Amino acid sequence: MSYSIEDLIYKGEKSGVHGWNTLAGATFYWHPDWLHIAEDMTGHSAMTNISPAKGKANKADAESAIVNHLNHPK
Repeated sequence: MSYSIEDLIYKGEKSGVHGWNTLAGATFYWHPDWLHIAEDMTGHSAMTNISPAKGKANKADAESAIVNHLNHPK
């Protein structure tokens, strides 16, 4: 199975932390100051790094990192 951004359910932003779920129940978090996607809202458990196209990472970069992680788990 190949994942796309349409497979992510955006939960919104709380205290600067953005959250997503997948239909399978996986949860992902990201804050603009983090250069990674986290397993928990604190950001202490990095799952995958974000490589922004240019400048500082944004929400679209985070979504791309999540999809890449789902399609290529370590």
